[in-house]
Order: sequence, then structure tokens, then C-alpha cells
Amino acid sequence: MVLQDLEGFANPVARLEQYETPAGLASDVLQFAWSNGDLDGRVLDLGCGTGVLGIGAALYGARVLGVDTDEGALGVARRNASAAGVSERVDWVRGDIDVVPVTEADTVVMNPPFGAQNEGADRPFLRAAGSVADVAYTVHNSGSLGFVESFVDGEVTDAFGTTLELPRQFGFHEEDGREIEVEVYRIRFGD
Repeated sequence: MVLQDLEGFANPVARLEQYETPAGLASDVLQFAWSNGDLDGRVLDLGCGTGVLGIGAALYGARVLGVDTDEGALGVARRNASAAGVSERVDWVRGDIDVVPVTEADTVVMNPPFGAQNEGADRPFLRAAGSVADVAYTVHNSGSLGFVESFVDGEVTDAFGTTLELPRQFGFHEEDGREIEVEVYRIRFGD
């Protein structure tokens, strides 16, 4: 319920594919991670945006670092963490996905760009996750399992499908909203 009240993007950027992670999806991902014991340590929220996944992980007791390239989104994430009462458990850092500001985390949570505006935009996120953590939870377009399995140095241990409502928020959108099929993967990276 806390996640439903969080502030969204003030000015989403199309080239960054900034869509809010809905509270229901975030809750499902985090419940899945918690049930696997993956929220017990240091969690890295890559491309954190407004912070919904990181804040949710902090609500489960994790110590979280959220990283995003957009300072405006990080400002919203800071306000959201304060409103959720988890500011002391979360740090927010401006950074580029190609230069992640940590060398180690227990778990990565992320809803990376799907590559609709920039083909292959999810690849740097998968590389970054594999370089710093043993486990990642990541959201992708439905049908991406084969690609993810072939791309990562690791194994997709679990997956589930769900839907994501994309609102009309950019000038090129022709519909008021669109529901898309997505899949959430738990990846255990190789040693």
C-alpha cells in the first residue's frame, strides 16, 4: 500500500524509456525476492527512477543503493523514500549504467528500458547486474527469456509473467494507454 502512494516522474524522458514501475508489479517482484531470501543484504536498484523497487526493498529491511542517470528522478526518489519512512535505509546516487558506483551487492532489482526507443538498452543493465551481484530480479518484454538466457553469464532460475499498463505520456503515443505482457526473471549469475 505504501508503494501506491509514491510520486511518479514529473517529466519522463522518452529516450530513457522512463515509465513508472507500478506498485503492484513492484510488490510482486519484491515478494518473490523476499521469498527467495534475496532481500536480506545489500540491494542495488539499477535505473531506479522514482525509487519504487528500492523503497520496497528497504521496506523489507534491505539496505539499498539506487542509481539513476536522471537527477530529477533521483529527487523524486529521495522524496518518496522520506514519505515511505525509509530514508535511513536508502542512498541515491547519480550514475551511468556503464560505471556503476559499487563493486558488490547481494541482489539487484531493476526494471530496465525494454529497448523500444534504443535497441539493446537493456543489455548494459544486465551486464552491470552480473558484474556486481550474485542474483538479479529484472523485468522484460514477454518472450525475452531466450535472449536473456543467452546474454547473461548465469542462469534464469525462476520466471513469471504479468501485465504492465503503459500510460499515454509521450507525444508519439497514439493510444490513451496500452497493456503489455512482461516477464520477471530471477537470474543467478555464474562465478
